[in-house]
This record gives sequence, C-alpha cells and structure tokens, in this order.
Amino acid sequence: MMLTLLNQKHSKMKKLFVYILVLVGISNANAQTPTYNDEVACILYEHCTTCHHDGGIAPFSLMDYDDTFSAAYGVMGAVNAGTMPPWPPNPDYNSLAHERLLTQNEIDIITNWVNGGVPEGTGLPPQPPVYGSSEAIANPDLVATMPSYTINTQGNDVYRCFVIPTSLAQDVFITEIEIVPGNSEAVHHVLLFQDGTNVPAQLDANDPGPGYTSFGGTGSSSSELIGGWVPGQLHRAYPPNFGVRIPAGSNIIMQVHYPASANGQTDQSKVNIKYSTSTVREVFINAPLNHGSLNEGALSIPANQESTFTCDYSVPSQYDITILDVSPHMHLLGKSIKSWAVTPTNQTIPLIEIEDWDFHWQGFYEFRNPIKIPAGSTLHSTATYDNTTNNPENPNNPPQNVYAGEATDEEMMLVFFSFTLYFPGDENIAIDPVSVHEDHVCQTQIVGVDEAAKEELKLFPNPATEQITLQLSTQNVTDIRLTDLLGKTVRQFPLDSERLDVSDVKEGVYLLRVENNGGTSSRKIVISH
Repeated sequence: MMLTLLNQKHSKMKKLFVYILVLVGISNANAQTPTYNDEVACILYEHCTTCHHDGGIAPFSLMDYDDTFSAAYGVMGAVNAGTMPPWPPNPDYNSLAHERLLTQNEIDIITNWVNGGVPEGTGLPPQPPVYGSSEAIANPDLVATMPSYTINTQGNDVYRCFVIPTSLAQDVFITEIEIVPGNSEAVHHVLLFQDGTNVPAQLDANDPGPGYTSFGGTGSSSSELIGGWVPGQLHRAYPPNFGVRIPAGSNIIMQVHYPASANGQTDQSKVNIKYSTSTVREVFINAPLNHGSLNEGALSIPANQESTFTCDYSVPSQYDITILDVSPHMHLLGKSIKSWAVTPTNQTIPLIEIEDWDFHWQGFYEFRNPIKIPAGSTLHSTATYDNTTNNPENPNNPPQNVYAGEATDEEMMLVFFSFTLYFPGDENIAIDPVSVHEDHVCQTQIVGVDEAAKEELKLFPNPATEQITLQLSTQNVTDIRLTDLLGKTVRQFPLDSERLDVSDVKEGVYLLRVENNGGTSSRKIVISH
C-alpha cells in the first residue's frame, strides 16, 4: 500500500514538475499553438508508437496525452536532434522506401506545441493504433517458430541464433515474408538466414539451452541472408513473379538481438512465409562489396586510429541487373558507410549513405522503385572505422588492433543487395513511389493523384455520427475503405455505396480512401457519436 502511494505521489510530482517547466513558454502561446488532439498525436502515431507503446521495445509509451506530457521535452529534444525516429540512411543522398522521417513541418509542430504549453486541445483525439498479435500473412505456406527461450543477457546485448528445420521436399521461392516477434518488448531486431549444412545445428548442440550465441553472423560460411526485421517494419512482399530461393532440406537460422534490459524475459519469435514452387524470377541476396576484396588489402584497423577502406565490384558486361534493396553491415567500430554505382557512360547512381553508423539499427533498405544497373557498371563502397577512445561502442579499452571476423571484437565490411536479372520496365515497379509527405498524417493525404483529383472525393457531414455521404466525380472505382491513421483497414464498403454506415465505428479520426484506375484519394473524417 505504501509503495502504491509513493508511486502515485511520484507520478503526480513528475507531472507537476513538467507542468511548471512548460509554463515558461505559455506567455508566448497564442491561438495558433498546436494541440495534442489536433496535430501532435497523429505525428506520434505515425512515427513513434510502433516502438513507444505498452509492451513495445522502447522504454516508455507515447500512446496518450498523459504519457506524452511527461516526456514532452525529451520528445522535442530527440526530434530536433534527429535521433528519433531512428533512420540511419541520409535521405539527401538517396530517398529510400518507407522512410522513418519527420518533415520539418512535423518537427516545428512538436517544438511549438511544447514551447506553447503542451495543450491537450478541446476536440476529439485521433483513434490510437492497436498493437497486438495481428499478422499480415493470414495463410502462410510455411511457419518457422523458434523454441521458447528465456533471455540471459548477463548485462550485455545478446545475439542468439536458433536453428529451425523446414522439412521442405523441394526448392521454394519466398514471395512474402513476415517476421513476428514473440516478445516485442524484448526483441530489438532479427536477421534471417537459410543454411543447408549441419554447422549451425552443431553450434546449437554445443551451447546449453535453446539456440547458440553468435555476434556477427551465424558462424557458418554457408548461411545466406533471406530477410530481416526491425521495429516498425512491415512484412515484405516481393513484386509479382519475384522470389528468394530456399533450397530443399535447408534450415532457417533466426538470429535475434536481445538488449541487456530484456534479461529474464521469454521469447518465441516466428517467421511466416508465402512461397511459390513454380518458375519465378529468382532474387539473390549477397554482398558483392565485401572485406574479402578491399582495394587496401586485408581489413586491418590499427588501434587509436580512424581507418577508411574501399571496395569495387564490376557488374558482368553480358547483362543488366535490377536491385531491389541494399543492406550495409559493419560491427561496433563502424563510423560511416556509403555505396553507389557508376555506369559505363559515367553516370553516378547513388544507392545509400549512412553518415553515423549504429550497429544496433540496421536493416534492408528498399528503393522506392527497383534500380537498373547497366551491364558493365561498377559498384562502389567506402567505409570508415573509428578504433579510438572517442568511439563509445569500441569493445576494447584500451583500443586494440582489429581484423576481419564475426566476433564482437572483430570487424566486417559488407554491402548486401537483393538483385535479379533486369527485365524492361523493372524500374517502373512501384515499391514506395511517394516521397515523404509535407504534412503529417492527421491532414488530408493525396496519394498517386494530381491536385485536380482533390475535387474527385467529397464527403459529409464531417464530423459524421451515423453515416457518411460520399460524392464522387470519378468512375471506375475499385475500392472504398475506412482506415486508421496508420493505414489499417477498419471497414471496407461496397463499390456502389453512396451512404456509408459508421454507426458502430469507434469515435476518432480516420481516413476514407477511394481507389480507381487513376490512383488513390484520401480524406480525413472525424467520427463522433
């Protein structure tokens, strides 16, 4: 009882302290000050709460006003510093698909909200997203589940590999893949490999408990990367008739990164896979740019120095290739890495640049459209390592000479690509063709249409109570649906609907999306009963 009262008192004092701080800015507040309900919540739901929710990987929640009030100054500092949301690639070098980035407008809204007194607002708050065990692939062809594991970090981050037999009788090609963390509070990221040898199983047998600890990769030179997951990542669907091969009889190796704070928790993550057994365009995932062929020779990083290495790879002159994504990989001494291509006509194609490498945030970065690399082009990469005491991630104190290897105190330089042979039109496949929106998700979004299309979709009343009346000036409608602010479908309506029944939809802010042959139009709609 005493502990409960103390906690309640601490919570009230914390909120009072933050409230006193924000009073400093109230004298400058005016009617234009953003509010939580009208602007800020939507930004957080779009960019932050995939990690910052109860049970999420982040240390605190941002799911409601009270949560955000307590963290307001920290949120403002992080978004202005560019440290949150985490997105290592430099968008000015190459804008990639599904970027986790705030626009300057969104940053300004959060800053003005905090400096204006952190007002909650008088309107309805937006409907918050729901985080649970819902899975995107409803009927997977293969479900590979790791054994239940009680996490033992001993004060350090742990990279644990789990061997999962597939029992596949024939080669299959992954067309969709979804990694589902069993404990989203404990799983930081996942890398997925396939391996046809017995090496991972032997490593597993030699390590007590389920799985085995391996920092860099799986410990097997035969393992091939087939997928990955970081918080907020959607399931991966390859373009039609594309697929990644899993050979018959292979094992899946799931490498899970558990942070030190997850000690004592349990996890049983899994992967859902849709595959094809028919002929598809095979997608290969490997690292043609790697530390085995550096221009400077062996990867050798002297103590107390920063060192830079470069690597080149010549694309065969017989055929063009199509690359779908890029995934750089270094260890704890990594400082920066960059990759690009140069065509035979001397055209430079930027691929990715990470100016501030963070080993703990890495993944597969898809391009907005597949990129054609002409035959005879050269892929390039340059990477810098910091083996000094200025690097807080340096595993050695004092610094030691470091060489190539998979261990914590060794280094790697790899740039993975998912690629296939080029077919005409590949560069027109839309993965995520829309660049970062200038306005945050609370406001009307127009996707895939020009300004004239804004007049195609009218709806009233807004706010709506029981029904939404829909007026369309366009024809050939292919889909009408109500979604939450993160795009999750709440209700789908018949194509001939003019009055949409929303009488049993929860109060909140939604998007009504109408698709036709010309694209998609969306309008914000408030539902209030």
